[in-house]
Amino acid sequence: MTDSGILTDDPADAEVIATETVYRGRVWNIRRDEVRYGGGTMVREYMDHTGAVAVLALDDEGRVLLIKQYRHPVRVRDWEIPAGLLDVAEEDALAAAQRELAEEADLVADRWDVLGEFYTTPGGSDEAIRIYLARDLRDADETFARTDEEADIEKRWVPLDEVVDAILDRRLQNPSLVVGALAAHTSRSRGWASLAPGDAPWPRRSRAIGAGQA
Repeated sequence: MTDSGILTDDPADAEVIATETVYRGRVWNIRRDEVRYGGGTMVREYMDHTGAVAVLALDDEGRVLLIKQYRHPVRVRDWEIPAGLLDVAEEDALAAAQRELAEEADLVADRWDVLGEFYTTPGGSDEAIRIYLARDLRDADETFARTDEEADIEKRWVPLDEVVDAILDRRLQNPSLVVGALAAHTSRSRGWASLAPGDAPWPRRSRAIGAGQA
């Protein structure tokens, strides 16, 4: 049977009978929930995450700012777009995106729009990422000192079409870059009609965080 309504994900407030943090890490925790669902109960463990933002910075020539840095779990220096965690669950997402663009790329943008949102691993994490499109770019007044994986960041400006070709050729695999570049490529072909204001509410964020704090 085909549903003729609008295609959309539906929130589902399954009753959480019990919850505990079974592991506390330096950045993320692991939470175990006992959930009443489908006439029975089940136990699920997942990464409890504050949420994150990513920034697809597009210059006047239609080029995307890419940064390359080391990612230890996959042992790869991958091409990405600037991104980072919300410092706290309640942090304003737009402010976090502006901070990350300045800290990772030494850039400021005068125009901000919401490009897309996605859950990174809905079966194992409550992490939600909002991707912003940043335009009208200029150099930041301050250059940030970077450490650890960010200390040897490599930056490159690449035409959006070339980024999409690399994604479709499976040469680029960072999820925020993949989602952001494909969304930007499609939105541009539609006159950017799909964009939302930079300060648009983020209901998915509150649902994802709420699940982690049940």
